[in-house]
Amino acid sequence: MKAIGGYFELADREQADNFPHKKGVMLNNGRNALEYILRSIERIDCVYLPYYTCAVVMEPIRRLGISYRFYHIDSQFEIADNICLNAYEYIIVNNYFGIKDQYIRSIYFLYGDHMIADCAQAFFCPVFNGLKVFYSARKFVGVADGGVAYLGNEFGEDVSSYPFEPTENHCDHLFIRKEHGAEAGFKNYQTNEMALDNQPVRQMSSFTYDALLNIDYEKVKAKRIRNWKKLNDALFDTNLLKIYPDFECPMIYPYVTDRGTKLRQKLISENVYVARYWPEIMACKDNKHEAELADNVVALPIDQRYGDMEMERIIDLICK
Repeated sequence: MKAIGGYFELADREQADNFPHKKGVMLNNGRNALEYILRSIERIDCVYLPYYTCAVVMEPIRRLGISYRFYHIDSQFEIADNICLNAYEYIIVNNYFGIKDQYIRSIYFLYGDHMIADCAQAFFCPVFNGLKVFYSARKFVGVADGGVAYLGNEFGEDVSSYPFEPTENHCDHLFIRKEHGAEAGFKNYQTNEMALDNQPVRQMSSFTYDALLNIDYEKVKAKRIRNWKKLNDALFDTNLLKIYPDFECPMIYPYVTDRGTKLRQKLISENVYVARYWPEIMACKDNKHEAELADNVVALPIDQRYGDMEMERIIDLICK
């Protein structure tokens, strides 16, 4: 049975002209886009970030020797703690799954220039004046790397002197999946993901940039939103997270259940590949809630490769 979800194959070239981040700074991946933003800030005494986040976010923070503290989120994936920032403190706020666009805008009015929006899961979240924000391309379309940074009111280094990312070293999984299917290229995908760890900040590769400029993003959005609506109409009543369509375009459909581990295993056994965000979060007295989220958020694929038939298959498996 054909696989649903998982890593992307090589993006199709469609000669479109609606890339949403032409004004951003094009870098080699999302975590290095964050590093570029952090470098642009003259002084940082401490940065706050959520327990529930990808471990790679720590790479630039540690590399730059910045002190950090973690905070909790609530069941709506919003800040649960009362955080008051000092003059040289900053906070990273996540746009989880691409469904928290309005929250990002509202919380900006609280933290202003001291906020950095992590939109690695929200490629279509609109940029507005003053917001520091970074994006990751490969979570939404078939490219091997690529990050975008916006500095808000800061001034960053001229990236034209940076070397370009050598994409040819970590893109074979895109071709293998396109020609031979998901299982054939999975080991290559894992290897290529690890190859992105601890890389220096570089310019986005010309291969990736050219691919990004030739994707029809309006078509991508329309398919994702249609698939999201299909799942939400069928699963709203049983989803412990009530989601309302006040976002530009989601990455996945987060189905929250107290049997997340069992459901995830069942879906994967049926070739529906659902990611776990984030497996490195371990339960302890400080982050028990976040560890439960890692177990119980089932990331249902809704991306542009699929349509009604695949969504109905997912719904049927969950309802059974």
